Amino acid sequence: MDEQFWDRMYSDREQLWSGRPNGALVTEAAGLEPGHALDVGCGEGGDAHWLAEHGWTVTGVDLSRVALERAREVCRGRSVELRRQDLAQEPPEPAFYDLVSLHYFPLLREKDHTALLGLVEAVAPGGTLLVVGHDMSDLQGHEGGDHDPADYYQPSEFAGFLGEGWTIEADEVRPRVDAAPEGTGHVNDVVLRARRAA
Repeated sequence: MDEQFWDRMYSDREQLWSGRPNGALVTEAAGLEPGHALDVGCGEGGDAHWLAEHGWTVTGVDLSRVALERAREVCRGRSVELRRQDLAQEPPEPAFYDLVSLHYFPLLREKDHTALLGLVEAVAPGGTLLVVGHDMSDLQGHEGGDHDPADYYQPSEFAGFLGEGWTIEADEVRPRVDAAPEGTGHVNDVVLRARRAA
């Protein structure tokens, strides 16, 4: 799932995603004090736009230039900076973001966990890490394509990398807020929300 893969995915359709913010983001972030947010795998900008509308200053990162161009149109005039960034090669600024948000982002496993640790370290004191993924049990009996889900970190695994000074506020499977995308078996979300000590 490299830059070329995602550029092809976006180029094949006029709009790949719904344009609405992810339901879990709205549920989990609605009560947070706005600050600086990192939207990982920002895609066409639905989450970044919602965060900016609710007072956040947003940095959105993605591998796909096609997606980022669409996100620029969606987020025009908002407090959103969008950039192409490979998190395995260029980690985000440490201890800077009041919210680090990953929704359905395929973060590839690495022996040294560079990208994952960089995201954890990017959370500022008092900030929140929010990781949302598909419940893998929903995929039983569905064609997985060329990608093995076991090659990617699942939300609950982030908890094992948090260390001292973190409070896990949610680590659970729950029904999706929004209906599953057509043709998929994604009925439930896995949600990890953790707060770093101030």
